Amino acid sequence: MTEPVVLLVDNGSRRAQATLNLRRIAEQITEATGRTVHPVSLQHADRVSAEALDGRAANILTPFLREQLATGQRQFVILPLFFGVSRALTSFIPEQVALLREAFGDFHVEVADVLCPLPQGEPMLVDVLADNVRRTMSHPQRVVVVDHGSPIPEVTAVRRWLASALADRFESGVVVSEAVMERREGSSYDFNGQLLEDVLQDLSGKVVLSMLFVSPGRHAGEGGDIAEICLAAESANQDLTVTASPLVGEHPRLIAVLSQRLADAIANWSAVA
Repeated sequence: MTEPVVLLVDNGSRRAQATLNLRRIAEQITEATGRTVHPVSLQHADRVSAEALDGRAANILTPFLREQLATGQRQFVILPLFFGVSRALTSFIPEQVALLREAFGDFHVEVADVLCPLPQGEPMLVDVLADNVRRTMSHPQRVVVVDHGSPIPEVTAVRRWLASALADRFESGVVVSEAVMERREGSSYDFNGQLLEDVLQDLSGKVVLSMLFVSPGRHAGEGGDIAEICLAAESANQDLTVTASPLVGEHPRLIAVLSQRLADAIANWSAVA
């Protein structure tokens, strides 16, 4: 039986740090599982120069699959670096696979589960968030779980599940709330919650942001929107201090989560291959 090609897939970013982080995580999964894992982005990363990526251009999903199919490969496992089931998984990837099947014929793609599948959730991911918060402040009083934001209720539900589970990891008196970086206008999107800048306007004291981001990019990381929003909020309120936790992708336990997702996907692939 031909072994599948394994892809660790993220959405992609125009910032080099995101692709470099994707590569680092893929290398660590390879070391942990003994299976070669290819770092592949869905979009955007091809706009980053190879020079900014240690001389190697980023892999993009459709060209990468096309190259593999041209060599005769027909078995693939996609390991999503997504917290919830976004449209990247329900629409973009299936659409690209369908187009490639028209050109190359049938092939099998096994898509592993997301980082925090609902309804069961992922306690190891809560461990990561709790540890990152405590690394930022040993005894926090106010924690805000912040993510990118999504127009899909099922993705927002992942943040809500994680925030609720995270609150149980702290002693009584620690307030855990939520915020988003982006949301669409209109009451029909109120399920997504408040924007981070609006949440911070109503707070004072020492606040820790629990960063629900895998990699640095436009929002998270050095020079991102979150840093600018926090600086503006602190400038407007001298009683407010906001400190962002490390990113999920920086925590070693993420590799255990992804390794388990890969093992489950390989088992499913073996059952149908």
